[in-house]
Amino acid sequence: MKYKQRLGTSLIAMSTLLHVGIAGAEVFIAPFGGYGFGTSDFSTIDVNTQEESAVKIAESGYWGVMAGVTTPDPGSIYLLYSHQSTEFSIGDNLNQAEVTDLATDYLHLGGALYFPQGKFRPYITTSVGLTQMRPGGSFSNETHFSMGVGGGAEYQLTPRFALFADVRGYATFIGSSQSLFCSGGNCKWLVDAELMWQGQVNMGAKLTF
Repeated sequence: MKYKQRLGTSLIAMSTLLHVGIAGAEVFIAPFGGYGFGTSDFSTIDVNTQEESAVKIAESGYWGVMAGVTTPDPGSIYLLYSHQSTEFSIGDNLNQAEVTDLATDYLHLGGALYFPQGKFRPYITTSVGLTQMRPGGSFSNETHFSMGVGGGAEYQLTPRFALFADVRGYATFIGSSQSLFCSGGNCKWLVDAELMWQGQVNMGAKLTF
């Protein structure tokens, strides 16, 4: 299934949630930005040279947005999209121009459970969805299933407007011995890894309607 088709399916699922008619539900939108860190290494073998190396996504900033509905738990159900423009790091060498540039996107459907203490509202959150990695050059995109977990807090400045900060961890299921980044039937690496881990630190604003 193509990424656009998967995106369309997720958007349909989100639209269905928005029309379920949960009693007392409110719609919110929450743009955010932050920093992606702690990406785990891929153990790889170059298909052409058979050279073994450790490949990882370089740490960098990113941006994103959440949109969803509140629930009476209290909590929320949301669709999250985040985008990171970054680079591949091959060991300590960044001079692999054909695969250096990388865009990484997360598209997740998730839920949060709040523990209100007045205007201060700590929460925990989980999500599931897709991770897409798009390298520069003619190499193919990679789209894989992923899961997320996190925790944070928001502070309500007004009943309709809040600021929030959280930490999230994402596990992307790569699959052992899988080819990675192919072009015209030729692949760059074979990957010896089941999961790719990445952490994110977020800060954002939430507007409720």
